[in-house]
Amino acid sequence: MYGRTSFSITPWVLRLLAANGVVYFLTITVFTGPWFFEFSAFSPGSAIQQPWSFVTYMFVHGSFLHLALNLLMLFIFGPAVEERLGGGAFLRYYFLCGLGGAVLSFAVALVWPVQPFVGASAAVLGVSLAFALYWPNTPIFIFPIPIPIKAKWLVLGLAAIDLLALSRASDGVAHLAHLGGLLAGLIYLKGGALLPRHQTPTRRTQVPVRVLVHPSAENAEADEHPSPPPARDSGLSEDVNRVLDKISATGLGSLTPEEKKILDDTSQQLRGR
Repeated sequence: MYGRTSFSITPWVLRLLAANGVVYFLTITVFTGPWFFEFSAFSPGSAIQQPWSFVTYMFVHGSFLHLALNLLMLFIFGPAVEERLGGGAFLRYYFLCGLGGAVLSFAVALVWPVQPFVGASAAVLGVSLAFALYWPNTPIFIFPIPIPIKAKWLVLGLAAIDLLALSRASDGVAHLAHLGGLLAGLIYLKGGALLPRHQTPTRRTQVPVRVLVHPSAENAEADEHPSPPPARDSGLSEDVNRVLDKISATGLGSLTPEEKKILDDTSQQLRGR
């Protein structure tokens, strides 16, 4: 499971919450005219003339309930995902999912009418998908349902609702954008051949990756009984060998979150064999 308290929050999640909240406040106090929504909403028919709308639509919401639901989901799922991916990677992933929602809507609009839309739902659903993939069995409580729902079933259910809604008349919800965000997130997280940190070894091997639970104790033992550094295995990726060399030289405590994630992912791959 992930190491955080129930109400802890990470830097980029906090900034995104604040940015969405500030923009909504401005729309009800300063930018109250319809021109602001026309300027910032994503409209497939005018997206080429307004390329900024591929990004701006993510920060504009049509109602307080719309804003509250998106921010609640970001608050629940975002911190754990940011800790797992790292701040910069999390922010890129967030915007990638948001862009995925706009791109899918733009593509479908070439053959079928798609109404303009606003909201962070595509990006937030992408974050929810990442949480469900990393911690699929985490129980999520949803009021007023009295029993918890596993994260994987919650996200799958949301995707199913959007798919079914496409066959009905327009209800004012950007279901295509939701599905685009989920699809972009799935490609990013599961497209191992496209992402260096998810590349699998070129030669299959049964050599396990050791992760020290107590690096201080290991260092103390090493002082009394020096041992040679771990041999580099050509079957492991270059990134894993580099991390193992670093552990040998400076201990587990010196690893960055990204390097720890490399070990975690590789360990899961080897156990899955």
